[in-house]
Amino acid sequence: MRVDIWSDITCPWCYLGRARFVKALDAFAHRDRVEVVHRSFELDPHRAKHDVEAVIPMLMSSHQWSEEQALDNERRLTRLTAAEGLAYIQGRDHGNTHDMHRLLQFARTRGRDHELLDLLFRANYAEERSLFDGDDRLVALAAEAGLDAAAAREVLADTTAYADAVRSDSRQLRELGALGVPFMLVGGTIALPGVRSVVALTRSLEQAWNAAAAVDTGRATAR
Repeated sequence: MRVDIWSDITCPWCYLGRARFVKALDAFAHRDRVEVVHRSFELDPHRAKHDVEAVIPMLMSSHQWSEEQALDNERRLTRLTAAEGLAYIQGRDHGNTHDMHRLLQFARTRGRDHELLDLLFRANYAEERSLFDGDDRLVALAAEAGLDAAAAREVLADTTAYADAVRSDSRQLRELGALGVPFMLVGGTIALPGVRSVVALTRSLEQAWNAAAAVDTGRATAR
């Protein structure tokens, strides 16, 4: 069974959702037979690469919020992520994630996308140093994820590398009728927009697994 998950590194709900999904998958009886595919989606694709700003002003501008509303949102996310054992820095930076997604696509071809995604999330939400601190920062994270540093740097240097794969993932999400992330497609049939509880995620995994098993049984009976 396959689970496709669309997310963006600058989406705190994706960070929260990732932690909950990992817990749900760990508790799933057939977890060893589940393929998880991380897919790209850029929340701010038109922002220039070096256009970096603090998250509070960004939230105020993009959502037309007051400063207090933006701070309340961050305080709520701090509580929710802490409940999942995650660190959360409210004063972080926000920027374009296109190169990160290209690097994740490269990592997928090497079987290291899970590791890199977790490291990117950690760097953005749990570390004081900005994630948007240049290519050296991304190369170091790629190496920590088990990728060849020189190869990762080559990917970043070539702006066309894996760009089509990033756009393809985003296009697939739009074709599913989704408006944002996180978004999960379980077993190709169960669509889960937004953040779900661990219990709900576990239930969806079981539902998709049982549905697939019923189809297989029906095919076997028809032979």
